[in-house]
Amino acid sequence: MTTSDDAATPTDAEPTATGTPTPAPADGPGREPEVGPSPAGAPRFRPYHHPAAGWGAAKSVTRFLAREGAYLDGPRAVMRMNHEDGGFDCPGCAWPDDTKGLHLDICENGIKHVTWEMTRKRVGREFFAAHSVTELSDWSDFALEDQGRLTEPMVYDAATDHYVPISWKDAFALVGRTLRGLDDPNRAAFYTSGRLGNEATFLYQLMARELGTNNLPDCSNMCHEASGRALQASLGTGKGTVDLKDWEVTDALFILGVNAASNAPRMLTSLAEAYRRGAQIVHVNPLVEAAATRTIIPHDFTDMALAKSTRTSTLNLQPRIGGDMALLRGMAKAVLEQSATDDGALDRLFVDRHTTGFEAYRDVCAATPWAEIERQSGLDRADILKAARIYRDADRSIFSWCLGVTQHEHGVDTVREIVNLLLLRGNLGREGAGPSPVRGHSNVQGNRTCGIDHRPAAEFLDRLAEVCGIEPPRAHGLDTVGTIEAMRRGEVTVFVGMGGNFALAAPDSPYTYEALRACELTVQVSTKLNRSHLVHGRAALILPCLGRTEKDHQRAGVQSTSVEDSMSMVHLSTGMKKPASSHLLSEPAIIAGMARAALPDSPTPWEWYIEDYDRIRDTMARVLDGFEDFNRRVRLPLGFRIKQPARELVFLTDSGKAEFSTAPLPDVVPEPGTLALGTMRSHDQWNTTIYSDDDRYRGIRNLRTLVFLNKDDMRERGISEFDRVDVTSTARDGSTRSVTGYLAVPYDIPRGCAAGYMPELNVLCAIGDYSTQSDQPIMKHLRVTVTKA
Repeated sequence: MTTSDDAATPTDAEPTATGTPTPAPADGPGREPEVGPSPAGAPRFRPYHHPAAGWGAAKSVTRFLAREGAYLDGPRAVMRMNHEDGGFDCPGCAWPDDTKGLHLDICENGIKHVTWEMTRKRVGREFFAAHSVTELSDWSDFALEDQGRLTEPMVYDAATDHYVPISWKDAFALVGRTLRGLDDPNRAAFYTSGRLGNEATFLYQLMARELGTNNLPDCSNMCHEASGRALQASLGTGKGTVDLKDWEVTDALFILGVNAASNAPRMLTSLAEAYRRGAQIVHVNPLVEAAATRTIIPHDFTDMALAKSTRTSTLNLQPRIGGDMALLRGMAKAVLEQSATDDGALDRLFVDRHTTGFEAYRDVCAATPWAEIERQSGLDRADILKAARIYRDADRSIFSWCLGVTQHEHGVDTVREIVNLLLLRGNLGREGAGPSPVRGHSNVQGNRTCGIDHRPAAEFLDRLAEVCGIEPPRAHGLDTVGTIEAMRRGEVTVFVGMGGNFALAAPDSPYTYEALRACELTVQVSTKLNRSHLVHGRAALILPCLGRTEKDHQRAGVQSTSVEDSMSMVHLSTGMKKPASSHLLSEPAIIAGMARAALPDSPTPWEWYIEDYDRIRDTMARVLDGFEDFNRRVRLPLGFRIKQPARELVFLTDSGKAEFSTAPLPDVVPEPGTLALGTMRSHDQWNTTIYSDDDRYRGIRNLRTLVFLNKDDMRERGISEFDRVDVTSTARDGSTRSVTGYLAVPYDIPRGCAAGYMPELNVLCAIGDYSTQSDQPIMKHLRVTVTKA
């Protein structure tokens, strides 16, 4: 078992125009960035065969706390994280809080995420005086974030190529002056990551719409946009319908395109509990991830003491990249074929009473040959029938999925196929059954719920106008890809980013960098230094904000903010730590400051809202459907669940029923000589934040510039383990992008498939390679060639 001994080696610095990474230097003037491993830190690959979590996680956390010097703050934060009695919500994933009052509802990545935020290192004016933007641009992304917490507002000085201090008053004035000077409010775009709390989210969209634009791109545009559009079309809701209690009683779990041990580690508890009570658990993923094998839950002290693991799957299926839809179609075809002789295979009463389009869907399944299903899925018919039998025999089934399903051209069709399969057996509107998308970031679902949507519903805008006394724009705004393209064309000249690391997270890195640099003003609201501060407009601001772990003092006292988890539970989060700097402002206060400066005649009582966030929530209760009596309900134990009409078999679709879809199977078989490549996170990484160059669960040490390949594909190309290879993608328009000198790693992955890490490989996804169904960049399905360097 490997763990993280050392600080990370440099990851990729800024890509060149051709996409080849430029190596970052190991140090620079001033304080030396901690980017170098020990001399013995050579890349290593050793297949991982241990349980997920368990002692490996405990050891990794201990080493991480020691490296960050968080001997006291780390454990103290752990005892307050995800607690209903005044604790703070983990700023990592959006997995729901435990319903049984567990006091250690935590995970390895959550502890790392919180510790990374609570670091004692600081980035103040002295740091920026010592390092120019040009110099910092050559540092690795690990080195940038590892410098610590930002402490005061900074503005870019083009004459010296340094960031210099600026007062909050002058920073807001710069934002306001620039926004007021636009000849069209649609020349500004307001991006948010999933870390923004609900109250700040509501104020953010209110500011943008009062200015006159729906340009509200968000991280959902790059991750679960396909899920929202598919569920809306099929069920009349953009969210899943199940909650954690459903996971606790279901008979079968189907987990598609999810690396749970890294993306939502607390899911391991649910998987282990499900296995122990006899539920069937089917994992569907081109890679058999650690969470799909066995686990030791760290808070199961007896199991930890005895090193006793629990299985987390009863069947693992490895379709080709993009083959999930064919697998689902095959399962549906099997259920329908069986229904000819088995009255219990199909819930005909549910189908007749609550759905429309069944006959057409049945005809599509019948007309889809088994040979084509096998070819497109990359699976044998016998394996597909195993999954179908598990589904048929289960009284109640849940289907859960993540980006392995959505980041494809046909992501919407695939999610709709999941719903088709659920509808066949009436797995909706009852306990232990339904669709359950896994959101990756802590409040990404809450952002959309509270108004971050470039295609807002007319009903929402009507209520916003009535309650807030503004006239919001009605035309659709720009999403993430549209914003990048508009900046590149010079049509959007102001970019405001609330959290995240937009420059690193977006596709087609050189193109995105050029787009940001074409702006008149870029504003980044952040906790730590990152790449987006160095890829900036002609004028640029860094506005430092409080972290979720920190106390937010306002006139009415310490404030709490709310977040929504991936199963629609809304609860409060209250920081417990003294802020990293006395100059930090909360995200709501920063938004209010920008709004006051940009909208001097605004009818919105911005200062009054910031004095007491209960006032924001009272307004939200009048605008947002499902948030009635917000302030009382959010203070209940575990908060409250937003109502889901589809769970009650109320379908807000045009037909008033759940709608079957009849999309044809896409052709996902790679052309001869090419591979389908999917990007993914390593285990020691959270979104674009990289904690080290290790990936424990995949057996990787001291390496990120790699590509996982099938052994037969390697042999065919004359490639051996750790050979240097060049990876070239071909976009729809015929253009190519390359990374060079990556190391080839043999892995258990289907033939014709490859995988590697984001954000390094984001350079391979052309700005025009986005789904025509969801407008998402197709990060999980790039067409590439791999050749020996």
